[in-house]
Amino acid sequence: MSAKPLVLIVDDDAELSAMVAELLGREGWAVHAVLTGGDGERALAERRPDAVLPDVMLPDANGYELCRRWRAAQPGLGLVMFTARGDPMDRVLGLEIGADDYLAKPFEPRELAARLATILRRARAPSGTVLRFEGLAIDTVRREVKRGDEAVELTGTEFELLAMLA
Repeated sequence: MSAKPLVLIVDDDAELSAMVAELLGREGWAVHAVLTGGDGERALAERRPDAVLPDVMLPDANGYELCRRWRAAQPGLGLVMFTARGDPMDRVLGLEIGADDYLAKPFEPRELAARLATILRRARAPSGTVLRFEGLAIDTVRREVKRGDEAVELTGTEFELLAMLA
């Protein structure tokens, strides 16, 4: 990872993206914003960001599906769903498919920065951190849990809670 964490914004609202990019830049992070899911896919592959803020409703993609794919491809990637869909079931779905957090628009700018800072701190934790207990291994970097040789499927929130308790 670079000295400055890179945050990728994937949102079709160019004005909002510019405002968020300015806010995050003031926090000391590098920011790259794109307007479509396709451009997000390319930026993710080319730039390897530390965290992504994907909108759920994009003109060419389903943000939930992107989140699911990106979590599977890069388990240590910070993902904060960022959307106008603030219904509790939408938030639950976002967290269950692998988002680290879910922030509804309109949002408080300082809250976004604080949530993202927490995720970036976790992403920058030393690699190879595996917590071991009798019959249980928690890999905090790869975000995997194994009971014996079997993988345990957990939502993002369940993983965070287990890692915190461990």
